[in-house]
Amino acid sequence: MQNMRSKSSVLEVLKVSLKLGLTSFGGPIAHLAYFRDEYVNKRKWIDEATYAELVALCQFLPGPSSSQVGMGIGLLRAGVWGALAAWLGFTLPSALALMLFAYFYKETSLHHLGWLHGLLVATVAVVAQAVWGMAQNFASDRLRATIAVAVAMFTLLVPHVIVQISAIVGAGIAGTFLFRNEQEITRAYTFIPISQRTASKLLFLFAGLLALLPVVRLLFHSHIIALIDSFYRAGAFVFGGGHVVLPLLQSEVVPAGWVTEEQFLAGYGAAQAVPGPLFTFASYIGMASFGWIGAIIATMAIFFPSFLLVFGVLPFWNSLRHHPRFQAALKGVNASVVGILLAALYDPVWTKAIQGPLDFCLALLSFSLLLFWKCPPWLVVAISAASGMLFL
Repeated sequence: MQNMRSKSSVLEVLKVSLKLGLTSFGGPIAHLAYFRDEYVNKRKWIDEATYAELVALCQFLPGPSSSQVGMGIGLLRAGVWGALAAWLGFTLPSALALMLFAYFYKETSLHHLGWLHGLLVATVAVVAQAVWGMAQNFASDRLRATIAVAVAMFTLLVPHVIVQISAIVGAGIAGTFLFRNEQEITRAYTFIPISQRTASKLLFLFAGLLALLPVVRLLFHSHIIALIDSFYRAGAFVFGGGHVVLPLLQSEVVPAGWVTEEQFLAGYGAAQAVPGPLFTFASYIGMASFGWIGAIIATMAIFFPSFLLVFGVLPFWNSLRHHPRFQAALKGVNASVVGILLAALYDPVWTKAIQGPLDFCLALLSFSLLLFWKCPPWLVVAISAASGMLFL
């Protein structure tokens, strides 16, 4: 893969990620489907195998997995500035929207809106297309398909993030035995502009901040330090995506009096209605609590652990993935990613969106437009939202 860290490449990453930030509705699993369509299929910035490996890696890390995948792609495409551009473009639209909602909030309810339900139905089609495409690449034979199905069943029957991580590890171990004799085509070394020595320092910084910020908060009674500590810990401790961070944030900000219970729930409803990462809920809370400065600090604090982890882990991952035994393990891991997406297609995507025959028909239409008519996802989302407003 070419190393393109020029200014034009950074601006290119910013432009594409901003487009995704404006159009990627439906939560982290849907985001990964949008990323695959844009970065792998359309622009071919990375290949399918590298994308699957990056998705699997980010499932192991705490924090917003889809944002971390975007950071990783930006890093591979245009270096550190590319990772920052990928994060900024994908995050800015929802962060600004939620800041403005907090500023103008007047007891507004966003629940039970037809267009919002239409967006959820479109998510079914987007995720189904991603599962279909990735299954053709990583679960096309009996052994890999069996791993994918087993992981899907396991994660659905025992719905816990630790179980999901265990399923990925188990699939990797199985892969070292099942695929060790398969001949692997030598893959080009992926340039990562961060040394392993620097990566080690970043991981040390991640752990150091996690340990020291609560102490600093106790020593200096500052709202700003308290805000940084609360949101840094939320970004560092939460596995499983944006929805998991909400109970943690509620326990941090409501008892402290930063926002009321009603404000918190209203912000949660607004977060469901905007594209981009659900972690930008921090922007809403920061704005509602301490104004624009609070919104900026909360947003940066909750995402900062993700940067430290992605920059700290990717250089080591890049070295491991070229070892023959590890490549065999990756075959199992990639099949497990298909299984995890398949499970997520059912719960939460299908269970929240499909409530009757009309929903199913709209999902089927959206899937047909994506797969057979090759319509861009943003257009399918717009059609689904408009249909939801009219009929649902």
